[in-house]
Amino acid sequence: MRRLLLPIYLFLGACMPLSQSEPATRAAFVDNSLPPMKIFSVPRPQPVQASNIDLARDFMDLAMGLESGRSLDVFTRFEGPITVRLIGDAQSSVPSDLNRLLHRLRTEAGIDITATTDKSANITINAVSRAEIQRFLPQAACFVVPNVSTLSEYRKMRRSNRVNWGRITDRTRLAIFLPNDSSPQEARDCLHEELAQALGPLNDLYRLPNSVFNDDNVHTVLTGYDMLVLRAYYHPALQNGMSRAQVMDRIPGILAQLNPAGENRPARRAARTPRPWIEAIQTALGPGASFSGRRAAASEALSIASAMGWQDHRRGFTHYAMGRILQSSDAIAAREHFLLADAYFAQSPQTDLHRAYVASQLAAFALTEDRPDEALRLTGLSIDLAARHENAALLSTLLMLRAEALDLSGRSSAGADVRLDSLGWARYGFGSDWSVRAKLREIGALNPLNRARGRI
Repeated sequence: MRRLLLPIYLFLGACMPLSQSEPATRAAFVDNSLPPMKIFSVPRPQPVQASNIDLARDFMDLAMGLESGRSLDVFTRFEGPITVRLIGDAQSSVPSDLNRLLHRLRTEAGIDITATTDKSANITINAVSRAEIQRFLPQAACFVVPNVSTLSEYRKMRRSNRVNWGRITDRTRLAIFLPNDSSPQEARDCLHEELAQALGPLNDLYRLPNSVFNDDNVHTVLTGYDMLVLRAYYHPALQNGMSRAQVMDRIPGILAQLNPAGENRPARRAARTPRPWIEAIQTALGPGASFSGRRAAASEALSIASAMGWQDHRRGFTHYAMGRILQSSDAIAAREHFLLADAYFAQSPQTDLHRAYVASQLAAFALTEDRPDEALRLTGLSIDLAARHENAALLSTLLMLRAEALDLSGRSSAGADVRLDSLGWARYGFGSDWSVRAKLREIGALNPLNRARGRI
């Protein structure tokens, strides 16, 4: 399992959107006047700025461990050319997103990987319903399994060791299960995260600030850091079946070759993330827990982060989680936690995207308090960051907030232009027209002018 259902950016919380499980309201929001869906074209991954000492440690923890915390004794990967097949009723955006991803893997990670229609493909991407995915893994948006190609195969073998990542000794055939009834962005995000796991590391590390190999879901497309990890993973000096000691012996030399600038960078040596903090964060932001349970879990995570003495993005993310939980019950306390999160995120240039998430929350507060200039400042700092990281849901949210701020400051014509720009990105980020309209209404409700005029 890679992508957990941690809803980090979908809701602002100040005004709840319509539930996607309410079929009676869907028709009301279908609007053919919405502009065409916008898509990202040219990737803009940031160069890696990390010490090779840290990278070597990260690589070993990623490649030789599982998300459960279990260690692996054997290094596994594909050997030779890799083929990928897409089957099922996928969204129309998936084939092009897959082709873009395969191109990046070839050019940035140096992996010999191509698309095919052959049933003997090494990796089969199955577009299935969210209900089918959650029948097997209730908290997962998508997942990847070894030694099968289809859902029917997995159903028959799911309790055998052949689909147990901890027992495999090589990789020849894998299946990815992708939701076909989600937004285009969620399907794309799953492609990146699950294909990265199918090819390479099986673990996630919360200590990584700029990677999809992190269950915080901040980064949703493969970063420059991730491509370097995958390039190292498929370096000729490594081979399938190597022991931990053999990989550890070779990885420093591999990184010196691939990332020479990292030889002279000082190491961060970030502390390991204790399991109780991980479990508390997943309870706080994941589905299933009550409000009191989520708040208690976030409080526990804050206690652990404080006891660990963290000053990095994990401390910021913990405050962000608490802010998200408190929005509906204690707006003043929620904003304080968002401000604390921003202060921790501001300490590193590698957490600019984290700050963009916080900016969307703080801009919402600024709107409700009739401070349009502050909302414009916050969104202006973050819109390009969201675009650079190809996060259409966050980008469209920021643009909608900016449009309301322009309206509130008396520049309604400029606001209308920005709002129109937001809609194409929202169609990619949020999916159906009714959900785009719901997001517009949610953010419009933050504007005091709209409330005063009875528009909401």
